[in-house]
Amino acid sequence: MSRTVTHLDSMSAPHVALLPSSGMGHLMPFLRLAAALLAKEVRVMLITAHPMVSEAENEALSSFLSAFDKVTSERLDLLRIDPEQSMATDDPFYRHIDLIRCSSHLLSPLLSSASPPLSAIMTDMSLVSAVLPVTRALAIPNYVLFTSSARMLTLFVSSHRIFNWKVMAEETDEVQIPGQEPMPIRWIPSSFLQDENDFLRNYLVENGRSMMESEGILINTFEDFEHDTLKALNDGKVISTLPQLIPIGPLPPLDHETGIGLAWLDDQLSQSVVYVSFGSRTAISRNQMRELGEGLLSSGFRFLWVVKDKKVDRDDGEELDMVVGRELMTRLRERGLVMKSWVAQNEILRHHAIGGFVTHCGWNSIVEAIWNGVPILAWPQHGDQKINSSLVLRSGIGIWEERWGWPITEPAVKAEKIAARIKEMMCNELLRSRARAMKEAARNAIAIDGSSTKGLMELIGLWKNEGT
Repeated sequence: MSRTVTHLDSMSAPHVALLPSSGMGHLMPFLRLAAALLAKEVRVMLITAHPMVSEAENEALSSFLSAFDKVTSERLDLLRIDPEQSMATDDPFYRHIDLIRCSSHLLSPLLSSASPPLSAIMTDMSLVSAVLPVTRALAIPNYVLFTSSARMLTLFVSSHRIFNWKVMAEETDEVQIPGQEPMPIRWIPSSFLQDENDFLRNYLVENGRSMMESEGILINTFEDFEHDTLKALNDGKVISTLPQLIPIGPLPPLDHETGIGLAWLDDQLSQSVVYVSFGSRTAISRNQMRELGEGLLSSGFRFLWVVKDKKVDRDDGEELDMVVGRELMTRLRERGLVMKSWVAQNEILRHHAIGGFVTHCGWNSIVEAIWNGVPILAWPQHGDQKINSSLVLRSGIGIWEERWGWPITEPAVKAEKIAARIKEMMCNELLRSRARAMKEAARNAIAIDGSSTKGLMELIGLWKNEGT
């Protein structure tokens, strides 16, 4: 989407700091929000924690700063922490979040020396509890950017009040959140329920509680996609003390977000190709990988499959033939394109040849599929992804086979089942029609008079008034 930036030399323009967390799923919404603020004459300071975990993050940040040279870029150089002093987790991205939290006091000189003084800071949902004390001491309004769905937000902000996790794990099949339909307990990873030291469980509870003290919560969704949940949150039905929730989505992809050219796609028929990707940090097992490969072949459709073998791209150096299997790779190359390199996903999803998207249902992937009107086959892997998948199913823009459980606890899904669901996605004209309609609604939301644009402009107006 083309954006025009003007008049940033005016000292009266609001000045806002943005603090993303770890991983592409958190970084990209912040970069897109930064571009949206610049286009509306807001000064932007982008604070990123270094070193970053993945090469994809480094490349995305470098590309963004080259394209948007009016952004002030600041580094938060992370402390070296004794592993025994950090939260227990084997996940490199969660370890990085914990390092940012432990280093958050170093933000104070960055924020206090900003010129002109900051009107506000936008803090990632995973860093609220650590950053709020810093911004409170500096009297800087602190807003949260929530990088998942509004439905997930209801769980996030409720967990510290209503859940006895042990009782839930042992005695109930549903989670009852005020103002919401019951949420099946199976949508929540078992580690949340069974392990009192689980990193995600603790960070969800701590940050959900701290959000009550923020000035407001911005969320990358829009009215037509999550109307009832957004209304329940803003009407105080979920939690009466919740600050204002401002849907500002979908945050659209930016013009500079391009990757390697995919001439192969240009040679395919319109809506004939299945795109398969489980995101920037989801590595499926090699057994499941081979079942997926056989399923793609059995489906009869051409496909573009982005394979991920390790959580962190720096560790993902093994050749495709070894990861997928030499014999299977030979057959796959006859029908499709299989890659291991990072791709600019929106560039693929907007291509005329793409007819469906097999995805883990990370929130960015759902938003990008909606933006491009591409039907979804939901295959959640962890975290918030079953909750997000339920929205895909409810909205009619995709299908979800809920019996495909969490990959850690369930056996691999067999090739014939995968093939059947791919055929259902690719051949369902009703899905395609609903995906097109949701695409139009998404673009209307950020039009000049759209609901998300109005919400963001009201917030910017508030900053301007407070600065005069």
